[in-house]
Amino acid sequence: MTAPVGFTLVQLRYFVVVAEAGSMTAAAEQLHIAQSAVSTAVSNLERDLRVQLFIRRRAKGLTLTSAGERMLHQARELLGHAREVAEEARGTGASLTGTVSLGCFLTLAPTLLPRLFTVCAERHPDLEVSVLEDEAEELASALQGGRIDFALTYDLGLDGEFVREPLAAAPAYAIVAPEHRLADRGAVDLAELADDPLVLLDLPHSRDYFRSLVGATGTSPDVRYRTRSYETVRSLVAQGHGYSVLNQRPATDQTYVGGAVVCLDLTNDYPPLEVVLARLDGVRQSARARALMDVVRDVVAGAGRH
Repeated sequence: MTAPVGFTLVQLRYFVVVAEAGSMTAAAEQLHIAQSAVSTAVSNLERDLRVQLFIRRRAKGLTLTSAGERMLHQARELLGHAREVAEEARGTGASLTGTVSLGCFLTLAPTLLPRLFTVCAERHPDLEVSVLEDEAEELASALQGGRIDFALTYDLGLDGEFVREPLAAAPAYAIVAPEHRLADRGAVDLAELADDPLVLLDLPHSRDYFRSLVGATGTSPDVRYRTRSYETVRSLVAQGHGYSVLNQRPATDQTYVGGAVVCLDLTNDYPPLEVVLARLDGVRQSARARALMDVVRDVVAGAGRH
């Protein structure tokens, strides 16, 4: 006979809302119930689990303990599974309703998300997709905090606590202005651009990756301009302010300012960056998330054929 667990799904739900809101008062307002009911539910949950979930400080709100952080991940997963069980019992499981939270690397978003939304709407019209567009470090943090279900990203800054599924290879390439002395070459050794100023895509991990490619030629990059915007990099290069090295290739060479860039393959033997589906190891994905993962796989594979 299965032993009772001693706590309820209601207690777990209240705990998650309190953890996200940062205080009992804010959680009670979101739940539209009395603060005493929220406080009692969380206290009873701590008693049943025999663990302290929050550090309580007067006038400073609540802070999760390390045990509370672990419990928050598990509670979200358990509540998500409970919703799936309820949907299956009602006969609605096949329709895949609800929200999936997807993280997407900034430079991948413009080229992949529009098609992803189109395909998802065709296959799962009742599925709502919430997207966090950010750089690798923030996506890893969002995965760890349970704010997204999985991420579509480059294999940058992801350690052993993440499961990574390779989807595509994105080789590095250089861009220069049409008037550049090497613009008609088609392919270059990166060392040939060593005397030119570098326009750097200045995102955590990305900046180190691009600088390492230049450094591998035995030269030091002359970083003249830095920006976190992929399109600003292309616009600066189009205006003749230097060259850059990128991985993601848009469908057009035109830039926001009206000029164009010329893409040059690299003859250097650099391994390509992997585009991956990343998720936190040990976290069970919902049916909704698994369905969206299938859409992502097909969209990325389709993009690689064009």
